[in-house]
Amino acid sequence: MAIDANIGLFNESFPPVMDGVAICVENYARWMQEKVGGVSVITPRNPGVDYSDRAYEVLDYMSVPVPFRPPYVTGISEIDPLFLKQLLKRKFRIVHAHSPFVAGITAVHVARVQKIPLVATFHSKYRDDFSRVMPGPMVDVVIKEIVRFYEKADAVWVPQESVKDVLYSYGYKGPVDVMPNGCDLVGDYPESFFREARAALGLGDGLFTMLFVGQHIWEKNLRLTIEALGRIKDLPYRMFFVGTGYAENEMKELTESLGIADKVTFVGRVTDRELLKRYYAAADLFLFPSLYDTDGLVVREAAAFGTPSVMLKEASASGMLTDGETGFKIAGTLDDFEALLRALAADPARREAVGRGARSIVRSWEDIADEALDRYNAILSRRFLISPIKG
Repeated sequence: MAIDANIGLFNESFPPVMDGVAICVENYARWMQEKVGGVSVITPRNPGVDYSDRAYEVLDYMSVPVPFRPPYVTGISEIDPLFLKQLLKRKFRIVHAHSPFVAGITAVHVARVQKIPLVATFHSKYRDDFSRVMPGPMVDVVIKEIVRFYEKADAVWVPQESVKDVLYSYGYKGPVDVMPNGCDLVGDYPESFFREARAALGLGDGLFTMLFVGQHIWEKNLRLTIEALGRIKDLPYRMFFVGTGYAENEMKELTESLGIADKVTFVGRVTDRELLKRYYAAADLFLFPSLYDTDGLVVREAAAFGTPSVMLKEASASGMLTDGETGFKIAGTLDDFEALLRALAADPARREAVGRGARSIVRSWEDIADEALDRYNAILSRRFLISPIKG
């Protein structure tokens, strides 16, 4: 017997993996379940993780660890008979793929069989990922397959305007709409919250404090960050790196070789969002010079606490910032990075003013879910003549 459902959300990662796309899918699921119900998340299985306490359904398929990239897993949904039996019972109204790989391909099959619309969001610079582990000709083949995937979608979304150019550079020629990401840390935090956060981390009054949250991988330009910190080691400061990744040990070795190990703390992975708030609230500046990311949810998370970010002018993700108003943009040189850090270390009033402006780039995930549902319904009614999804 078919089980009526509204929305299927498909992605390769999901909590406890805490990358930006996983957080995006989790918040789509949470808020759409609350507003209209009938939400299912389709993702590879994280061994030992129990999703039974979620208000929405999680259908997971057999998986294996991704080599050299813990805690990521991958799998082939088509060879998991129990998963297929569960999935085929669901009759969706619309499916939304947040990945062009196994989970996304599964969404394509569901959309085709059930004759329903497929929305696909382009989240990542996939060419950068594959270029690290594959020769150029093989990368070109993979990128062509990714483009073919997006060509099968009824609507393609990107998180901000600048990301359109990335997808078009891969060879995609169809229409693309901007659907921004949200933030689950939006709130009205009293001044005491910030004081308590700094005290909990052992930070003295006025100590210049910087932060990075994310995967510890060289693709995020973390070498530039650490070398810039080495340039200002004559200043009193603290730097926190939150997260894990294959480059973590080399990053630690680099801080030691530059003589700043006593100023830099590697926190490790933080899955407790309440604990993560403490780091955002305690920081004066968020350092995110990545050329790899297309959006960077962590920049919006930092902004929710009035913590402005430093990004590179040429980065796709920096399109969300206005230099000197909602954040800081620099050229990708050590000299520029050092000069800005020295200037901001000496000018807390400027940091605070831009931090207040940064709050304007933040929208709640509830607001984003409302907009996404409106767009789903527009697709359903205009292109498929299907009645809208209602709560």
